Amino acid sequence: MFSLARSKVFLSLLAAGFLQAQAFDNSRSDNLAVYYGQNSYGATHSTRSGQSSLAAYCQDDTINAIPIAFLYDFFSTGGLPALDLSSTCSVSSNGAFPGTALPNCQFLADDIRTCQKNGKIVTLSLGGATGSTSFSSDSQAEQFADTIWNVFLGGSSSTRPFGTAVLDGAVLMMLIDPSIDLDIETGDSTHYAAFVKRLRSHTDQARKKYYLTAAPQCVYPDAHVGTVLDAVPFDAVYVQFYNNWCGLQNYGNSNAWNYDTWDKWAKNSANKDVKIYIGAPASPTAAGSGYVDAATLGRIVKETRSQYSSFGGIMLWDASQAYDNGRFDKQIKSAMGTGFTSRRSVDNTTVETRSDRFTKIAARNSS
Repeated sequence: MFSLARSKVFLSLLAAGFLQAQAFDNSRSDNLAVYYGQNSYGATHSTRSGQSSLAAYCQDDTINAIPIAFLYDFFSTGGLPALDLSSTCSVSSNGAFPGTALPNCQFLADDIRTCQKNGKIVTLSLGGATGSTSFSSDSQAEQFADTIWNVFLGGSSSTRPFGTAVLDGAVLMMLIDPSIDLDIETGDSTHYAAFVKRLRSHTDQARKKYYLTAAPQCVYPDAHVGTVLDAVPFDAVYVQFYNNWCGLQNYGNSNAWNYDTWDKWAKNSANKDVKIYIGAPASPTAAGSGYVDAATLGRIVKETRSQYSSFGGIMLWDASQAYDNGRFDKQIKSAMGTGFTSRRSVDNTTVETRSDRFTKIAARNSS
C-alpha cells in the first residue's frame, strides 16, 4: 500500500504532466509536424494567399513541430548557404546580408520565440526539390555543420537570418515538392555522415535540446539519404508517403505500402528510439498523389500506432495547404487521437503514462 507521501508525489507528477502537456515530447506517438515557409497553396493559386505569419500556427495545441523550408544551397555567395522562404522571406523582398545570399528574416525572430514558448519546436529544412546540396569531402561537410550551428542554432555569427532566435534543429529532406530536417532531394549524399556527426558534436555539448530529423521518400532505401540514415542517429524520420508507388493511396496493399520496412529499419538504426512519421499531403493540390481525407488518415494512424512502437505521428506538406483545406491539420490531429508513453521515477516510484490512462508501479525501497 502506498504511503500518503508517495500519493502526494504521484499526484504532483500527474499535475506536472498536465501542466507540461503543450511541451514538445519526441517520445509521443501523436505529434504533428507541418512545414512552413514555401506557401505552396498561394504559389499555385491565383489568390496568392494561404499562408499566415509563423506565430499564427502556434496559437493552439494542433501543431508540435514546424520545419522552416528551405535552405536550398549549401555553399552560395560568400561561401555561406542560400535561404529562400518564398513569399515569407527572400533576398528579393527582404534584402540580403552583405556579401551573401542569406535574406534578412530577423522579423521572424519573435514569431520563432512565440512558437517555442508555446511548446513547439522550430527547425530548419535543408534541401528541397532544387538546389546545390553536395559535399566534396568530409572536411567540407564538417565546415558546413559549423556554419549551420553558428548561423542558425546555438553558435554565434554576425550573419544570422533569424537574428537572436535559436532554432531547435535541422531536417535533411528528399523530394517534398508538390523537416535541423535533412531534406536532401537532389545531389550526392556522400559525406553527409560527417556533416551529421559534426553537428551532433555541437548539439550534444549544449544545454538546450536539439533535434535532427530527415525526410526521405517512402521508397526504401532512399536514394539520397539512405546511407546517412544507417550511419548516424536521428531523432525522427518524416517519411514522404506520397508522390510514389508506396504512398498513402496504396495503404493496405502489401506489395506497395511499406511502413513495416521503415519500422524494421528503426529497430536496427543507430538510434533504436527513433520515431517514424507518416508524411502526407495536406490537401489534394499539395502533391501529385498520396492525398487521403482526414478520417482515412486518422484510421491509418491508429492502425499503424497499434502495430508499431516506432510510430511518432504525422508530417504534413504544408501549412498553407492545410489551412486552405478546412484546417486539415486540426482535422488530422483530432482524427489520430492520443498516443503517449513515458516513464519517470521519483522517490522510488515509477509513474507510467500511456495514452489516457495512468498506471502506478511501486518500486521496492532498497534502503
